[in-house]
Amino acid sequence: MSKADKPLGFWMCTSLIVGNVIGMGIFLLPAALAPFGWNAFLGWGITLIGCTFIAYAFAQLARTLPEQDGPYGYTRHTFGSGMAFFVMWCYWVSTWITNATIAIGVVGYLEAIFPTMNRQPLLAPTIALGLIWIFVLVNLLGARTSGRVQMVSTVLKLLPLAAVILLGIMVLFTDSQAYISHLPSSPLSLEATAAAATVSLFSMLGVECATIPAGKVDNPETTIPRATIAGTLFAALVYIGVSAIPLLLLPQAGLAKSAAPFADLLNHYWGAGSGRWLAFFVVISGVGALNGWTLVAGELTASFARHGVFPESFMKSNRRGAPATSLILMGVLASAMIVMNYNRSLAEGFTFLSVMVTAANLPLYLVGGLALFILWRRGAMNKRIVRLLFSAAMTCIYSLWIFYGVGKESMLWAIALGAVSLPVYWFMRQRKSARNWRVHANN
Repeated sequence: MSKADKPLGFWMCTSLIVGNVIGMGIFLLPAALAPFGWNAFLGWGITLIGCTFIAYAFAQLARTLPEQDGPYGYTRHTFGSGMAFFVMWCYWVSTWITNATIAIGVVGYLEAIFPTMNRQPLLAPTIALGLIWIFVLVNLLGARTSGRVQMVSTVLKLLPLAAVILLGIMVLFTDSQAYISHLPSSPLSLEATAAAATVSLFSMLGVECATIPAGKVDNPETTIPRATIAGTLFAALVYIGVSAIPLLLLPQAGLAKSAAPFADLLNHYWGAGSGRWLAFFVVISGVGALNGWTLVAGELTASFARHGVFPESFMKSNRRGAPATSLILMGVLASAMIVMNYNRSLAEGFTFLSVMVTAANLPLYLVGGLALFILWRRGAMNKRIVRLLFSAAMTCIYSLWIFYGVGKESMLWAIALGAVSLPVYWFMRQRKSARNWRVHANN
C-alpha cells in the first residue's frame, strides 16, 4: 500500500482516540453518576487506572502483531476464529449502540441551546436520527476526510472543558464554601462503587480505537502504540480536571435529572444563558465523537468481511476508499436503537445505553489482557516482561470488576446480543465450507 492508501498518521490516530474517548460521555456523566455520591469518585479513580492498563495492553498487541488487522486479528491469532468472532461481535454491537448513545447526548445539549425543543416530543429522536446519517455521509467521503473532521472537532471540544476548569478555579478562590455546600449524601458501598465505575467506563471507551483501522494506519507497529498511550493519558488528565466540579458544586438530586449538567453549572454561576455557549461547543464535541465512532464501526464491519465472517459485500469500498455498505448498515442499526429508546428521558436513555455499551466492550478488554499471557507463553514477548505481565493481569482483573458492576438488566441485554453471534457464526462457517467444496469440486 502507498501512503495515500494509509492516510492515518500519529496525529490523526491520537485525535481518533481523544475524539472518541472525550465524546458525549464526559458531558452527561455527572448526571449519570450523581445518584452514587462519593462512590462516583472512587469509581472514577478505578476507571482511570484500569483504562491506562487496557491502553498499554492494546499498545503492546499492536507492537507485537502489526501484521494483524486490528483486534479481530489479535484475538484470532491467540484464541482462534470462534472466540475472535464472539468477542468482536460484542464489540461490533457496542459501536452502533455507542453512535445511538452519542446522538442522544448531543440532542440533550441542543435542548440547552434551544429550550423550545422540549415542546415537540418527536423532534429530539428525529434530530438524533439526522445526526446519525449526516456522519454516515461524511465517512462515505473517505477516511482522510473523516480524519480531518476528527482533528478539527477534537481541538474545538477542548474549549468547553477548559471553561469548566476555569469556572472551578474561580469558584475555589471566590467562594470556596460552595464546594462543601452540596456534598453528596449517598453512603459508600462496594456495589455502588462498582456500578459507578461501570458508568464512568463508558466515558473512557475508545482507548483501543487506533487499532481498529490498522490497515489504513501509516507504520502501524509504532504509530498505533504511541497514539494509544498518548491519547489515553491526555484524555485521562482532562477527565480528572473536569469530572469532580459539577459533582461538588451542584445539588445531587437536581444534577441527577439534568440533561445538560455542564450547561446548568455555567447557568448557575455565570448567569442564565451563559450555558448556551458551552452547550454549543459540547455539541461540536459530540458530533466529533459520532464521526469517529462511525469510522470505527464501518471499518470494523469491513474487517469482519475481510476475515470471511460477514458477507463480502461489506468489505467493498466506494471510489473514495470507504466501506459504503458497512457504513449504511451501521446507520440503520444505530437508528433502530434510537427508535427503541425514544420513550425514555434523555438522561435515562443515555445511562441505559451507556451501560449496555460498556458490557459489550468487556469481552474484548478481558481477551486483550489474556492474549498478552498467551503471546508471552509462545515466546513472542521478550522485552519489558514484568511490566507487560503486570499490565495484562491488571487488565483482566479490572475487566472482571466491571462485569460485577454492570447490573442485571444491561448484562442480560449484552448476553442476548452476544448470543446472536453463535448462529451467525455457524451460518457463515457453513456457507464458507459449501463455497470451498464447490470450488474443490469444480477443480
